[in-house]
Amino acid sequence: MSKAQAAVHAVWRIESARLIAGLARMVRDVGQAEELAQDALVVALEKWPVSGVPENPGAWLMATAKRRAIDEMRRHKLLARKHEELGHGLEEAEVPDLDAALDDDVGDDLLRLIFTSCHPVLSPEARVALTLRLLGGLTTDEIARAFLVPEPTVAQRIVRAKRTLAEKGVPFEVPHGEALAARLASVLEVVYLIFNEGYSATAGDGWMRPELCQDALRLGRILAELAPGEPEVHGLVALMEIQASRSRARVGPSGEPVLLLEQNRALWDQLLIRRGLAALERSEKAGPAGPYTLQAAIAACHARARTPEETDWPRIAALYGVLARLTPSPVVELNRAVALSMAFGPAVGLELVDQLVAEPSLKHYHLLPSVRGDLLQKLGRLKEAKAEFERAASLTRNAKEQALLRARAAACSGEKRS
Repeated sequence: MSKAQAAVHAVWRIESARLIAGLARMVRDVGQAEELAQDALVVALEKWPVSGVPENPGAWLMATAKRRAIDEMRRHKLLARKHEELGHGLEEAEVPDLDAALDDDVGDDLLRLIFTSCHPVLSPEARVALTLRLLGGLTTDEIARAFLVPEPTVAQRIVRAKRTLAEKGVPFEVPHGEALAARLASVLEVVYLIFNEGYSATAGDGWMRPELCQDALRLGRILAELAPGEPEVHGLVALMEIQASRSRARVGPSGEPVLLLEQNRALWDQLLIRRGLAALERSEKAGPAGPYTLQAAIAACHARARTPEETDWPRIAALYGVLARLTPSPVVELNRAVALSMAFGPAVGLELVDQLVAEPSLKHYHLLPSVRGDLLQKLGRLKEAKAEFERAASLTRNAKEQALLRARAAACSGEKRS
């Protein structure tokens, strides 16, 4: 790849969301807006290696896309039809002020694009794929590799998502009132899904996919700037910043997972921790604590502890208790059991975990036997612990996690694993 081509792709990653958002406001169709933006990218790939990278590459792409948009409107006589519908006797040749249409309210356009790409009419998988494509600037291949699914599957999800948005007439707008709260939850869920897949990969050979964490953080920070009065936006950003601060410490020299209490805390990124704590403070000042803010407060307890022994486990257990009342979930209860075991002993935690064994939604959740194995091991019930670790290893699809769990199972019987 030439320097000019590399520059095109770098600019695209930075500018594509703004470009698509501006175009979508004008044409009122996310799919068409992306096509227009992609056309501008193709022109850049043809011209920049010859003419050089322009001084303001983002503006160049925008101008090129605008010209293509005008051509499209004329070709399909959209202007004539729209003028006729509105009862205006304007000439077809007249073109709206696209400079004003595309260059104003960039922040609002991005917010509209986020809410549109995360609309509940789409499946969660489609929302994630479309968000990474439109707002993350990722290619279909990059999204497929990140989530370990075939590229055609991702391509189909994106195509169907754009078609669904068009067929359902989803407006390119930021919702208001109760609709805003419902749609914001969907947006935050998508961003956090992307972050979690990067933080703890569900499958494959790698324990983490840092690029996805970075994409989610970037989306979260954009959202925090565009919706500064929403406490849960800041709560999610705080949670992701603090979690991401541990990235270097979570992976050993051979790529093996390093559990929280065994991590070298000197490797934790203090800048990200400070950013996370600041975002948590903004969230707490903006309104009542929601699920993301509570999880960020739990993460902050770990971030403030200089050593594992200094961790305020009773407070973490209490925060999980509040979270469980706010959003009841077997997974939250499992995490609360871990905190209770650390605060008051493994027997206390095991009592709660045993109540979750029959929970249907956790039947294939590998962390349930993993946690139970850990507590049984601490209580000296090694044979049972080994069986739990082996079951957990059979349930996870992540190779690094499988190796860790099998090693823990072997340790329960004194075996050594290479």
